[in-house]
Amino acid sequence: MGIALADASSRAGADVTLVLGPVNINPSEKGIKVINVTDAASMAEATLNEAATCDIAILAAAVADFTPEIVEKEKIKKQGEGEGLILKLVPTTDIAAEVGRRKKKNQFVAGFALETTDEIRNATAKMQKKNLDMIVLNSLRDEGAGFGTETNRITIIDRYNNCDKFELKSKEEAALDILQKIVTLLRKRKV
Repeated sequence: MGIALADASSRAGADVTLVLGPVNINPSEKGIKVINVTDAASMAEATLNEAATCDIAILAAAVADFTPEIVEKEKIKKQGEGEGLILKLVPTTDIAAEVGRRKKKNQFVAGFALETTDEIRNATAKMQKKNLDMIVLNSLRDEGAGFGTETNRITIIDRYNNCDKFELKSKEEAALDILQKIVTLLRKRKV
């Protein structure tokens, strides 16, 4: 979705910077500035730097909530047959929450939520907790939506308690729905 949003935004005339994790696809629009990152920490750093000066931030990445406390530089060998390994994880930076915390008065921040239960309630709570202007809900219950597909079925919830559900469509079409909702909400601010 992030790449589809970057391409659609660029085609609409926006100056776009895409913070991009390790994926095997790239944006098709040539004017997009791409910042490649390899892990949650580098994504947080790049996103927070870019969000400090942007007008609209769309946070579409599914960033890991936890990372290993210690990262070994070499393969970890088995110590004995049948022995397990205890791996200690530490929380990563909650990028959406941090962007929302630092949000400026006229800045617009949209986030994403992948939910499996009580989808609307959980996504709405996430939007409010993280100080987002809207959130795009994906449900793992929807066949053909989410990761590893060319399609998505989204629900957009905004800070005015509007909930817009969309049918399954291409990610490019879903990106246009998201951008249209952002434009509508920005116009509402100016009234």
